[in-house]
Amino acid sequence: MSAEAEEPSDDTQAIADDGQPRGMKAKLHSAFPAFGSRNFRLYFIGQIVSMIGTWLQMVAQGWLVLEMTGSAFWVGVTAATSTVPTLFLSLIGGVIVDRYPRKVILLWTQSLSMALALILGTFTLTHAISLPVILVLAFLLGCVGAVATPAIQAFLSEMVDRSQLHSAVALNSAIFNASRVIGPAIAGLMISWIGTGGAFMANGLSYVAVIIALLAISTAAAPPKPADEPALRSIRAGIAYTWRHPLIRTIVLFVAAVSIFGWSFMAMLPVVAKQTFGLGASGMGTLYSAFGMGSLTATFFVSMSSDRIKSSTLVIGGILIFSLSLIAFTFSGNVSLALFFLYVSGFGMLSAFATMTATVQRLVEDRYRGRVMSIYLMVLMGLMPVGNLQMGILAEHLGTAVAIRIAASVTLVATMFLIGSRKRISEDWDTYRAAEGG
Repeated sequence: MSAEAEEPSDDTQAIADDGQPRGMKAKLHSAFPAFGSRNFRLYFIGQIVSMIGTWLQMVAQGWLVLEMTGSAFWVGVTAATSTVPTLFLSLIGGVIVDRYPRKVILLWTQSLSMALALILGTFTLTHAISLPVILVLAFLLGCVGAVATPAIQAFLSEMVDRSQLHSAVALNSAIFNASRVIGPAIAGLMISWIGTGGAFMANGLSYVAVIIALLAISTAAAPPKPADEPALRSIRAGIAYTWRHPLIRTIVLFVAAVSIFGWSFMAMLPVVAKQTFGLGASGMGTLYSAFGMGSLTATFFVSMSSDRIKSSTLVIGGILIFSLSLIAFTFSGNVSLALFFLYVSGFGMLSAFATMTATVQRLVEDRYRGRVMSIYLMVLMGLMPVGNLQMGILAEHLGTAVAIRIAASVTLVATMFLIGSRKRISEDWDTYRAAEGG
């Protein structure tokens, strides 16, 4: 759709003789074109508030489980439980996203997520909380997310022009990572002041912001309509398209390896904070925030440099930086050094992932967008339980530092394999374009 036209303000924007805007607003839109869309600005504000709340819950949940069990294994199991539905339900979620209005889907999923967060907070504040209750609610929240996440990715293409899409994808990653910086820091303080139950309740209330934003968004795009094609056939068509496309296939396979072995260290940060550095809840929040600050820096860097730096360079260079920094993090002898390496690893990881997500969004045909993004997100998030479980088991038997080193080393090997395969991937891409007539 076309971005909605807006009347310029004399205080913030001047108009040149050629009709082009000048000033800070023009510079902002030049660097981040998606902000030229009123719809995206509304979405950005509402979503960042909601995502800060989500990080409150993620951090508080890990801390609560660690306090209840004292076990790194159960911290990993809980993290896995919240993401395992993505592995089994994302494909169905993709079909739903391609068939029904994405805005309506998001309103329902955000409302359900709010209800689950409030229920978890109520159980915790009334001292009725138990590990089974946490696991059940985490699983249900994961089921909602299996539909919500591909819907968000697909809805981006309705909120902005195609020329703004790359910027919108990068800024959507920035939302996640800005909240990763702010949320854990707030969570650490909130846990210290009012406990984990208060953090869960705050997350529930944060969904109000994104629901209001969605209600205010108006898109001209015709909503998808239910198709006569059976769901399973529709899923198979999406999988076939993804596998047939050489670049999307390569990205999905690489993301699978990094999802299992790269992201899994995040589940162990509560353990590292408490058992390695002797930190409390606020110190744990600082560790999360350091990685998030690096990630946030990377998303803005990708948004502004994507036209000047090759995508393959951003992906490969980013994962190399991440892997090496994460290994260095495990050898850190003090908190300051650990925070530095977490910042650098966050920068590397999100430089790669923001680029890969934007590349998939740019390459995929609109009619397959929901299904392809669901496959991409299924691999990215749905395989995280495998990584979280292996990380919990390794940490329990070999120690947290050794477990993180092993995972980072495997990620490094996968990156080396990708580098060695670049020529063949390029040849496959040329053959595919010739076959498709483009």
